[in-house]
Amino acid sequence: MSDSSRDTAEGAGWGATELGTYQRLMPPQVEKISWLNPKLLWAARNGVLASWFGDPTGRTRSRWVAQRAAAGAPADKVIRRDDPDRFSFLVIGDTGEGDDSQYAVVPGLLKVGQDTRFTVLASDVIYPVGSADDYGPKFFRPYQDYQAPIYAIPGNHDWYEDLGAFMRVFCDDAPALEPEPAARPLSRAWLRRLLWHHPRKGDGQRLDQARQLRSEAGQRAVQPGPYWAIDAGPLRIIGLDTGLLGTIDAEQGAWLREVSKDPRPKILVTGSPLYVDGEHHPCAIEGGGTVDEIVRDPAHRYVAAIGGDIHNYQRYPVDVDGRTIQYVVSGGGGAFTHATHTIPRVDVENVTEKEFRCYPLRGDSLAFYSRLYGRRLRLRRFFTLSEAQATAVIAERLEIQPGRAAPPDARITWRTRLVAGLLGTGRRPDRAKRFRLPVRKIHTQLFSPSSATYSPPFFKQFLRLDVTPEAVHLRCYAATGALAQEVDPPVEDEVTIPLI
Repeated sequence: MSDSSRDTAEGAGWGATELGTYQRLMPPQVEKISWLNPKLLWAARNGVLASWFGDPTGRTRSRWVAQRAAAGAPADKVIRRDDPDRFSFLVIGDTGEGDDSQYAVVPGLLKVGQDTRFTVLASDVIYPVGSADDYGPKFFRPYQDYQAPIYAIPGNHDWYEDLGAFMRVFCDDAPALEPEPAARPLSRAWLRRLLWHHPRKGDGQRLDQARQLRSEAGQRAVQPGPYWAIDAGPLRIIGLDTGLLGTIDAEQGAWLREVSKDPRPKILVTGSPLYVDGEHHPCAIEGGGTVDEIVRDPAHRYVAAIGGDIHNYQRYPVDVDGRTIQYVVSGGGGAFTHATHTIPRVDVENVTEKEFRCYPLRGDSLAFYSRLYGRRLRLRRFFTLSEAQATAVIAERLEIQPGRAAPPDARITWRTRLVAGLLGTGRRPDRAKRFRLPVRKIHTQLFSPSSATYSPPFFKQFLRLDVTPEAVHLRCYAATGALAQEVDPPVEDEVTIPLI
């Protein structure tokens, strides 16, 4: 097994001299997504409009679900598979940018996943707005050689065009919804519809051709709607659609309560994580209650909750009345890397730094972002930190033992401390209140790397889960874009989750 980022800097992909072979899989022309592009931001405006003028996601979702039920989808939305008691599957989140960082994940995923029974794609299948013609280069092409079915739950970006393309691809070519009745003039709903982004005319004309890339019988997956349950071997996997704003409508909440009564042990896969960046986000259900209340109920037998949306890996083993539930963030499947160095010293629900895991390591995240900012601001000599310097300053600010120790000769200077502060590096919670900078909350959006980052290490990841009647063994594999990690994908974290 190759070194991981916890072992050596080379295991993290630093200093790699040989690029992986993933570029051979890519199309000749690659769309360069930049979240600094005003045209792109305007196209992706529906999330902001939903927060200002009311979120229509719940109503639209109900119409999609009703349409699928009328077409014969099972009323309980359960996919009943014939997997044995011992099987494996993959989870990959936030994939669809269609650039180097997405394709860099593919060779390792195919290698690690060659004997898996299926994959679950958790959140944001297609960037920037979930358009149908983007499914060719951003879904069908990269995963054409994965021979098993792929199920998916949508993220907020898939909802930016009202989920139409997602439903066509994953839900048996569901036809478009009929237009809703006109809203009262000058009402909030009228204003929202006036400004709402819709699919461009003619979108989807290339979709049938793209489907041919994953047309084998064993690759076909038809799901009953944007949320579903999969019965696989001894396990029930439940996929939740958190829509544009990360919430659950009453209808989906009632369904979740019902399918959670099944006696099997369960894993939740959701578009928004319940624990992330050292904070608890229980996910409100319209009409009362939260998703996490359902997960924590011992009668429901949840053993893990995996969420996408945030483009890195985090794991919080939370003790709930004497049993441990693994709360996982797994959104590092292709989109730009969200910083981990901004995560303060973890102390939430009795999970401390000793139990918490993340990838990339905070020091690698800080070094990555220092290079990015140095390049964007043309201040490379000032901003750029080596991975050793970044690791050392992380250890100092958070007063922790880093996942990979800094070399003894790593010097922390005034410049190192200043750059770490400017880039929003976390602190201990008791000190963060005194030293908090507004940059911590905005810097990854203000200069998000997105498609601007074309050189390794990319710090991408995916999960493999090996299931037996007794336990689930979860491994987080890294993809850096370097040949060494492509040939032998390193394991960045692993945990065994009892089912009995």
